[in-house]
Amino acid sequence: MKIWGEIDTADFDQNSSLEEEQGIAWKKSADSEESSSLASEESADMESSDTGESGAPRYHQANPKAMPEDAKQQEREFRKQLNRSAREIVSGSIHDKIKLIVHRPAYDEGHQQEYASLSKGLMPVVREIARKTLPLLEHEVSSEFTRNRYYGSKFQADSIAYKDYKYFAKKRPPTESPSLIVGLRVDESASMSAFGRLEAAKRAVIAVYEFCQICQIPILINGDTADVSRLEQMSIFAYADWERPDANDRFRLMGIGARSNNRDGMALRIMAERLAASPQQTKLLISISDGQPKAMDNYTGSYAVTDMQQTIEEYERKGVTFLAAAIGQDKDVISEIYGDERYLDITNLQELPAKLVRIIARYL
Repeated sequence: MKIWGEIDTADFDQNSSLEEEQGIAWKKSADSEESSSLASEESADMESSDTGESGAPRYHQANPKAMPEDAKQQEREFRKQLNRSAREIVSGSIHDKIKLIVHRPAYDEGHQQEYASLSKGLMPVVREIARKTLPLLEHEVSSEFTRNRYYGSKFQADSIAYKDYKYFAKKRPPTESPSLIVGLRVDESASMSAFGRLEAAKRAVIAVYEFCQICQIPILINGDTADVSRLEQMSIFAYADWERPDANDRFRLMGIGARSNNRDGMALRIMAERLAASPQQTKLLISISDGQPKAMDNYTGSYAVTDMQQTIEEYERKGVTFLAAAIGQDKDVISEIYGDERYLDITNLQELPAKLVRIIARYL
C-alpha cells in the first residue's frame, strides 16, 4: 500500500515483515458504500497568490522546476520533528505502543482548483464575520480591560451564560494583543464519505483557516485515521501548523479524506498537548467528527469513551477548551462523551462553516 506523503524508513518497525508492510487496511463500517484509503500524492510545487474580489483565490504555477533541495530538507526535518513530538506526547499513555506516523501532505494543481471551487462561496461570509470582529480586537487592544478571564478586577455579567468560569476582565497593557490559539481536529474515518460530510468538513476547515489568517490567530489543523495497516495503526495528517506557517497550507487542506477507523483519544491528546504548551492564554480545540471512536484491536465502547473523557479532563486542567462539532449519526454518543457544554449539534451541514467561525470569534 502506498502511503500519502513522504515517509522515512525509520518511521516503520524494522523488525516487521514485508507481509505486514503490505497489510490490508481494516475499515470501519460506514453508512455509505464508498470509502477511500490513503492515496499517493506528489507535490506539484504550486504557489498561491492573494484572493480575488469574489473571494476565490488566484493561483498560478510559480515555478515548473522541482522544489529546491534546501526547502525539501526543511520539510523533511519538520515532519521528523512532528513525528518525534507526537510519539513523546503519547508515551506512557494507553496509546504508547500504537504505531504512529505523522504525514505532511503534499498538494497539486487539483487541490488548488478544488480549493478555489469550495472557497468561492465561503469567503464573503468569512470576510464579513472578520470585518465585524477586527474592530472589536482593535478596541480590546487599546482598551483598559481584556475580557474572559478566570479572575480580575471587573465582573462581566454577560459572560455567566457560557459556564466556562471566565467571568472577569483585567487590565491589559496597551501593547498586548488578544491571545488565542485554535486547534482544529478532523475525523477522517471511512464514514465521513457519507451524506456530504466530507465536503462539509472541508468547507468548515477552509472557513476557520481563512478567518484565523485574517485575524492573525495561530492555528493547528490535523486530520487523523486509524488502522491503515499493521505498520501504521495511527495516521496524523499535519495540514497547517502555527510553528511553520505556509500560505500553501490552504491547498493541503483539500487532501482531507474518508479513510479507515478512528482513534479519537490519541488524536485529541496529541493536539491538546501542543496547544497546552503554547504561550497563548486561550487555547481552543475543536473536533469535527461524525461518529464514536472505533479502532483495532479493542479501542471501542466504554474503553475508548473513558480514554477520551480522561484526556479532556486532563487537558482542561491545563487550560485547553474543547468543543465537539457532531455531524453524523452518533450525535448522542458524542454529546455524552464531551458533555452538553462542549457539544455542538450540526444538523444542517451548510451552517457548519459560519457556525464554527462565529464560535471562534466569541473567544477573542
